[in-house]
Amino acid sequence: MASYYDYDDGVSHYGATGEVGPPSGLEHTGYSDTDLLDVADAEKPRLLLMGLRRSGKSSIERVVFHKMSPNETLFVESTTKIEKDDIISFIDFQIWDFPGQLDFFDPAFDSEMIFGQCGALVFVIDAQDDYLEALQRLYMTVTRAHKVNPNISFEVFIHKVDGLSDDHKIETQRDIHQRISDELSDAQLDNIHLSFYLTSIYDHSIYEAFSKVIQKLIPQLPTLENLLNILCSNSGIEKAFLFDVLSKIYIATDSSPVDMQSYELCSDMIDVILDVSSIYGISDKDSPSSTSTPTSPTADGDAHALIRLNNGMVLYLREVNQHLALVCLLREDNFEKQGLIDYNFRCFREAILEVFELRRKGYSNGNGAADESRSTGKAYGTVEESDWNRRRAG
Repeated sequence: MASYYDYDDGVSHYGATGEVGPPSGLEHTGYSDTDLLDVADAEKPRLLLMGLRRSGKSSIERVVFHKMSPNETLFVESTTKIEKDDIISFIDFQIWDFPGQLDFFDPAFDSEMIFGQCGALVFVIDAQDDYLEALQRLYMTVTRAHKVNPNISFEVFIHKVDGLSDDHKIETQRDIHQRISDELSDAQLDNIHLSFYLTSIYDHSIYEAFSKVIQKLIPQLPTLENLLNILCSNSGIEKAFLFDVLSKIYIATDSSPVDMQSYELCSDMIDVILDVSSIYGISDKDSPSSTSTPTSPTADGDAHALIRLNNGMVLYLREVNQHLALVCLLREDNFEKQGLIDYNFRCFREAILEVFELRRKGYSNGNGAADESRSTGKAYGTVEESDWNRRRAG
């Protein structure tokens, strides 16, 4: 079994983490506007983490994107300045973590710079605390951001729900949803849509929520879902997830409903495989072909793993490239046609890599979407079971 990477090199695989000072007008805090001006020129999608102090924003980022143990977040200090994190993965984007006490509604604060290139705004509310003040801040944030950039996706994480009963979780979500909806309606801002998620860093809910958020930043999502639907229908797969390996965020899945138990199984499989491969696998530094890129398979490009469950189901993982892995759940009877599944996966991988290659090249001339549709239709020549049997017989 091949290893994905060498994880013990002391390098942050998600890129550099930097601190960013407030824009012009807030020099009294001690930060110049030079850093923000540099970042404003970047074309990466921007994700903003906002909320009151001690709501759990920094802990969420460290658990999801930097693999910190949830228990270690108890010692994370409060954010005192805007921190910028460059996420270098299947899709490059930036996370800006805002301190809860920063008044970014100061008239001197450059809202255009903050919200202008923002793809998604995640507002974190502590469900175990009195959230009336948080709702006031949420209303101010949403209205200000929407005025600057109507295309922002607003996401509300009702966080720290691990200490609440199921009934209390549902009631809290309903109350928060009702209160903010009423305020927006009173202000005649019914066109602003907010998505709500119940989250905790102690279970898979935070990964599920962030998966939904990141998917909204991927323009190729419909193409990826269509490719997964074709793969599942032609290979007898019950459910398939396309995971970002390091964060365990799934960037796409097929159109069948997401069952949390299935998602947790597939997500946990990645942890198991990474732990085992870090011990027994071949690291990239030992491999002669270690010059991999985000659009080409790593090492031998054929890392895979299989786990048989005691309920007659099979978990099957296949590497797509150094950032992505396909994790499938299927019946053991259907896995007897592994040759068919592997052939269809190779076609799927070629199409996926071509989709992201087109995003990197084709969109610059304005024809990327049309080219993407034509190319993936050409490249993804999957084989159905009947065709596969005829080929074997021939």
